[in-house]
Amino acid sequence: MLYAILCYNEENVVSTWTPQEDQACMERLMDVQSGMSAQGRLGPVVRLWNTDEAKTLRKTSGDPVVFDGPFAETKEQFLGFYVADCASMDEALNFARDLAAANPGTGSYEIRPLRYFGDNKLSKTEMLGVAAE
Repeated sequence: MLYAILCYNEENVVSTWTPQEDQACMERLMDVQSGMSAQGRLGPVVRLWNTDEAKTLRKTSGDPVVFDGPFAETKEQFLGFYVADCASMDEALNFARDLAAANPGTGSYEIRPLRYFGDNKLSKTEMLGVAAE
């Protein structure tokens, strides 16, 4: 099953890292990712731009309204996500634990199973970036 692992952290802390601190964190995260990637079980890994670059489209009863930044008022911001092919929620949680250990500071990881819906043009193999056999 594919799982989304959504990464939240305090953007105001992460944005103060020096280039060296940021690179060190990225290297630790890449070390964690390498095992799943080598097995062809890691899909897109995305690091989002800062929230001041974001827009939120909020749909209510009338026309949708666009806001600057994320709509939610939270201490932590959604900073990126992984798509991983895991045999169980426990395996996905263990992968998230390894990611959390590699990432300094506080934050949280939300783990959700993914479902295909609609006319999905990408196969599971394509989503994970694995060559078709």
